[in-house]
Order: sequence, then C-alpha cells, then structure tokens
Amino acid sequence: MSIKYEVNDGIVVITFDRPAKLNTLTLQMYQDLGDAFQQAADDPSVAVCILTGAGEKAFCVGADLTESIPYLADGHYIDEWDAAHLKHVKMYKPIIAAVNGMCMGGGFEIMLGTDIRVASSKAKFAFPEVGLGIVPAGGTLTRLARQIPYVYAMEAILTGRKFTAQEILNFGILNYVVEPEEVMPKAMELARQFLDLSTTAVQTAKESVLKLWDMQLDQAFDTEAMLGYKAFTSKDAREGLSAFYEKRPPKFPSRTW
Repeated sequence: MSIKYEVNDGIVVITFDRPAKLNTLTLQMYQDLGDAFQQAADDPSVAVCILTGAGEKAFCVGADLTESIPYLADGHYIDEWDAAHLKHVKMYKPIIAAVNGMCMGGGFEIMLGTDIRVASSKAKFAFPEVGLGIVPAGGTLTRLARQIPYVYAMEAILTGRKFTAQEILNFGILNYVVEPEEVMPKAMELARQFLDLSTTAVQTAKESVLKLWDMQLDQAFDTEAMLGYKAFTSKDAREGLSAFYEKRPPKFPSRTW
C-alpha cells in the first residue's frame, strides 16, 4: 500500500509512501487516504494524527496526473476524493502535518485540512494548477482565504508560483519551520502534548471551531453553548475537576492508550 498507517501509544502516523514519484497520489491512494482518516477518527486508541511523506524530497506534490486527468475527463468529479481532502469528514482528532519536502497541488490542499503544521526549512509550496488550465478545487478555494489574509491567498492561488517555507510561515499557513532533520521530532513533540489531555475536550473544541466558523453570530453562540455543554457534562470533565481539587494528575476515561 502507498498510504502507511502506523499506531503507537495513542499517535497514528499516516504516510504518503510513494517517494520515487514524489508521493504523487494515485486514485487508489486517494481512496486509501480517506479510509485512513476515517479509521483514525473511529479508533478509540488514537488521540492524534501525524501526516507526512516518505523520503526526503517531498511531502506530496498532488495527484498523479497520468491517472487523475483522464479520470476526471471521463466524467468523474473531484468530490469523489472529499474524504482524502478532509472535506465533509467528521474528523475531530487533531492532525499535525509534518511537511518534509515539496508540498504542491493536492498535497498542499490536503495540508490545509490539517490543524497544526510543521515544515522543513527546505520545503517548497505551490498551487501550480492555473498553469495547467485547472484550479485547486480540493478545498483550497474554500479554505485558504478563511485561514489567511485575502491578498496572500490570492497570490498563492492565482499566480501558481513557488513559495519558500519562510514565506508560507509569514503568510500564517504554518506553525513552525525547522531544519529538515527536526520535522518529525517536532511533530512528535507536538503530538505527545495531546496524550495527557482529555480526548473528549480536544475533539469537542475542534468540532466547535469547524462548525462555528461561518455561522451567523447568534446561531454560533447557541451552537457553542450546546457543544460546551457536551464537554462540561462528560466523564472527563468530572475527572478533570476532581483531579484539580485533589491536586493530582487527571486520569481521563477517554484515554485508552
């Protein structure tokens, strides 16, 4: 399989595993990636995900055009890959992107669906689609201008030019830029922070942010209260408060690893 799925102590590492082809995505890889995200979402032994690419050259440079262009031209639609692009997926566990090299096209689009992002100082980023007569419709046209200032989003989408990791950090798309050999250690350091937290609270917080993002204000406040109530009345909340008053580390029932 060209999508690896490895779980260890509450952390799942999902890897684009086609380094000889710069981790380009075959049609089967799109299916397998969507399945991997769903498997992680459903697995109670997983607290957090890391998404990365095999090899040193690329995180992922998008679709294998020798397969995807004929497939789409044959009447198929890009929404068949929604799960891989983290669209319409109830994935409320944190996803950390560990970007170890080139991150372009569909790979860049998938990264935009993650929550925390670490990149190599040598990584390069681009949406080259306009130069091919197509557009980045795997979530980017919706997500990017919601995540960063409009002018930065439009430069990235409309010009198709390559950006350095530092430029992308300055845009606000990344959390950290580190030396190449530090990408996975930094991602693991971030992932381990979640292992001591309430899984219920973390997932409810992420679910809330995603659902409230574009709601009208009054509706957002009402939904926030409803989701907050779910966390406040959970077993984890009872344990967390008890541990606080008893001055001991909490043992959250949601932690099963």
